Amino acid sequence: MYFIAYGLLLTAMLCALGSGGLALLQLWQGRSELLGFVEKVQFVMAAALLAASALLLHALYWHDFSLQYVASYTDRILPVFYRLTAFWAGQAGSLLFWALSVGLAGAAFVLTPGYRVLHPATRLWFVLFFSGIMAFFGLLLTSWSNPFLMHFPVPPDGNGLNPLLQNPGMIFHPPLLFLGYGGFVVPGCLALAQHLSGRRDEEGSWIRIARPFTLLAWLFLTAGIVLGAWWAYMELGWGGYWAWDPVENASLIPWLVGTAAMHTAILEERRGKLARVNVALISLTTVSAFFATYLVRSGVIDSVHAFGDGGVGMPLLVFILTSAVLCIWVACLGQPSTRGLSGMDSREGFLVLAIWVLLTLSTIIWIATLWPLISKLWGPQAQGLGPDFYNRVCLPLFAMMTAILSMCPWVRWDGGLRDKMKACAVAGCAIVAGIALWSAGYRQSTAFISATAGFACLASIGLLMAGRPTRDSLAAYGVHLGVAIMVLGVAFSGPYKQEADLVLGVNETGRIGAYEVRLTKIADGEAPGYHFLEARLDVLKEGKHVGEMVPERRIYEKFGRQQFAEADTIFSLGNEVYASLLGLEPAKPGQEPRVTVKISVHPLVNWLWIGGTFMCLFPFIALRRRKG
Repeated sequence: MYFIAYGLLLTAMLCALGSGGLALLQLWQGRSELLGFVEKVQFVMAAALLAASALLLHALYWHDFSLQYVASYTDRILPVFYRLTAFWAGQAGSLLFWALSVGLAGAAFVLTPGYRVLHPATRLWFVLFFSGIMAFFGLLLTSWSNPFLMHFPVPPDGNGLNPLLQNPGMIFHPPLLFLGYGGFVVPGCLALAQHLSGRRDEEGSWIRIARPFTLLAWLFLTAGIVLGAWWAYMELGWGGYWAWDPVENASLIPWLVGTAAMHTAILEERRGKLARVNVALISLTTVSAFFATYLVRSGVIDSVHAFGDGGVGMPLLVFILTSAVLCIWVACLGQPSTRGLSGMDSREGFLVLAIWVLLTLSTIIWIATLWPLISKLWGPQAQGLGPDFYNRVCLPLFAMMTAILSMCPWVRWDGGLRDKMKACAVAGCAIVAGIALWSAGYRQSTAFISATAGFACLASIGLLMAGRPTRDSLAAYGVHLGVAIMVLGVAFSGPYKQEADLVLGVNETGRIGAYEVRLTKIADGEAPGYHFLEARLDVLKEGKHVGEMVPERRIYEKFGRQQFAEADTIFSLGNEVYASLLGLEPAKPGQEPRVTVKISVHPLVNWLWIGGTFMCLFPFIALRRRKG
């Protein structure tokens, strides 16, 4: 059966090579009679990948340990929902899922009305670029990352899934990222195709044609990043949600580039400017997604959730460099716009500034993430850059973005304020918020600026929503509302977090800020696959019971003596209390055992997840292709 699965992967690769070759031949000859055939091949590729994926899911469900992949990432006690999501737990499976996402997105696009209005030359160029990407996936899956490798004798049980991945966040976080990466392939290939065919005037802009795919890709990628932050917060036990880990950065870079591309698209649609820049950015979004994959799968960086090399590092690097050069070269073709940009006192100026900030952030994060490799050029020891560097350099730029966001709607396209009264109201809100924050003691500089700008942004969006927004405008306002809420969550939860390590015996009490924490019970036991130690904690504030937390420490039978933390929280839209069990203190003669617990208080941390939810839901309002 798995020989058939491997044959399906070969079929997908050969179809990609064949359709791309035929498309290139047709373009070379200036003909298009084979266009219908190569379009049908897109469905064959998607169907082959879908069937191969179904066979892998079948093996995971039925504990078929004759597959190395199944034996490596599952065992007999793993619950079925984690067993199936082991599909993307390993390198080979995650690459197959990403390839499947790209294949389905391409097949779906071929069925859309927007695709049918394209000139044959544009379609052929699209097929050529799209097939090139699919052929590369086929090469990876049939050579270095084959998920259908078998081994004999068949082991009676598997190695089990990494406990860090046994979390609801990891059920959805990776596939959402891959759906985002895969979705951006469609607008990226279409932009290059239309730019080369030169048929924009008769077809309509690729921006409008690919709009649903761009929005879906962006919201999937956003949802994946937010869920990944929530997973880190709940599962790793350190009380944070973003550590500027290389793999976290890897997903943030394509999000920043893609967000910049969506804003250059506004300038192209509204003002007819930056068309070539937009082609470059939307296509480089996909290239940066492959760069994210390179970081995770090449073995060049150390991370809590990176894979080893597995042989794919060099092929990925060659593909990334080749694709980046090709995208920039294609974008540079054609005549540049003769229309200059307006001044910095215009909405154009504000948007261009925002785009530059987004691209600067992506460049800084890209260089800093690779800094351990770069530093080896002048010394034998790799020198990494820690969270302090990112916080000092990046957070002020994010604060600047929020300030731009609050004032941009009130500036005219050609310069000057379009509504002085409302602009003054937004500025007044910023002043009042700043005074209130300063008086309340929130004076950390970056957090103060971010929070002030966040409140101003909320006021600005509230005034915009009070009018009669269109569906598209309402979607944009909702996304920016989510951004403002997340900014406030970051501004307060990070700098003003309180934390303490408490050593407690049963019925002993410790204090952190305004909260008292009392240990009521220490218990240990066994559950399927692991041993656990838990501490029951009562939390009081001003003598009133707030809630109970039960953090755990686990040792899984198949992962040696490595310990895994299971944190617990008391939910609050204000100050959320968070507990992580660090360990058991050795009991001295005549004394009861004691435990060490890390207790932290996170102000407004849940505003991040609320804001992220708004950012992911509001784009659905505008999820349609514009006419014209």
